[in-house]
Amino acid sequence: MSTAISTVRVSAERTAEIKESILEVRHRIEAASSSRAAGSGKPTLVAVSKYKPASDVLACYDEGQRDFGENYVQELVEKAAQLPQDIRWHFIGALQSNKAKTLASIPNLYAIQTLSSTKAATALNKALPEIRPTPLNILLQVNTSGEDSKSGVSPLSLAQPEAEADAAELVQVARHILTECPRLRLQGLMTIGSLSESLSADKENEDFTRLVATRDALEGALARAGFPKESGKWGDEHGKLLLSMGMSSDFEAALAAGSDIVRVGTGIFGARPKKEEVKAQ
Repeated sequence: MSTAISTVRVSAERTAEIKESILEVRHRIEAASSSRAAGSGKPTLVAVSKYKPASDVLACYDEGQRDFGENYVQELVEKAAQLPQDIRWHFIGALQSNKAKTLASIPNLYAIQTLSSTKAATALNKALPEIRPTPLNILLQVNTSGEDSKSGVSPLSLAQPEAEADAAELVQVARHILTECPRLRLQGLMTIGSLSESLSADKENEDFTRLVATRDALEGALARAGFPKESGKWGDEHGKLLLSMGMSSDFEAALAAGSDIVRVGTGIFGARPKKEEVKAQ
């Protein structure tokens, strides 16, 4: 097992708080996953440690957590240098092409969940070292809510004519990764969704439904482009495009809708400080 650099210290009180929180989240994930279809696989919990100290990550790590998410490149670089090398880091923040080289330099960067352009894909593929043992997992961000404040490409619909779907930006970015970016692995799709849908407990979350339909439509488009599921060129080890949807307020509904990856921050680490407060420290 990798060991953390000795300068990272965790108080007993904080360790107990985080242990209680992550055990509760894991229990809720297990309960919400009980009705999942056979063969769906166990969901992945990504603990989002944005604005939280490396010591909090270490306390979580000591409870067996290995997947962590960060929103800011510099914060990820600093934490990755201090913490165990068997952590699987997921970048879940806004992706800028000029940050590709910095991200690619993190040896245990496991996935980028926010890619939405061929430019960023090309930059990442170029920046990744040849000695990296496995391709970098990529999830394409889909703006399922259509909000201007959200990043991502437009979703697909199963009702779309095939020619229209095949020409869609999402399909073009996916095909670019498969044909031009050998150091990247198209693993799935990610969405953030709208707050209103997240808080609507009395009805089906349309953002989640839209991402499921987009996944199904994309798999069809890739098959028509010469990359069927059986090719093994995309998805997980079972040839399935994974879905990353659901956060602290709605991960149970996301799991019920078919999510494979949930991103939980405040549910594990507690409320985050505001960005201005972090900058002032």
